[in-house]
Amino acid sequence: MKVKFKKLDPNATIPTKATAGSAGFDLRATSRINQSGSWVYGTGLAIEIPKGHVGLIFPRSSVFKTNLGLRNCVGVIDSDYRGEITLKFRPDAKYPIVYNIGEAVGQIIILKTPAIEFVEAELLSDTKRGSGGYGSTGK
Repeated sequence: MKVKFKKLDPNATIPTKATAGSAGFDLRATSRINQSGSWVYGTGLAIEIPKGHVGLIFPRSSVFKTNLGLRNCVGVIDSDYRGEITLKFRPDAKYPIVYNIGEAVGQIIILKTPAIEFVEAELLSDTKRGSGGYGSTGK
């Protein structure tokens, strides 16, 4: 699959895999601003996610070395979005460690989305779990 991208910043870099076995493509920071107590990192990239697909933005495992947590846990980039890919992190004030410009701040995984149609029903099939949730399996 070929995915078009546009550099919005001359310092932007092409998303790359760290290893051949990596699932995600690293996104590097071209900007960092403090916005209402959160760090917003720009990647300087706009990406054309193919129709029928979604881009999912995850923090990198290196996030444990910082005091940051991705604000929305997983970012969803829809196929019709053409703006800059940004990542917003919430900091822990006790540990003022942040990513620097040029560092990989997140990763994108592009997945196919199935065509879904919701159909209202009076009854749903029975399962052993039933309506149990939030720890009901005891695990």
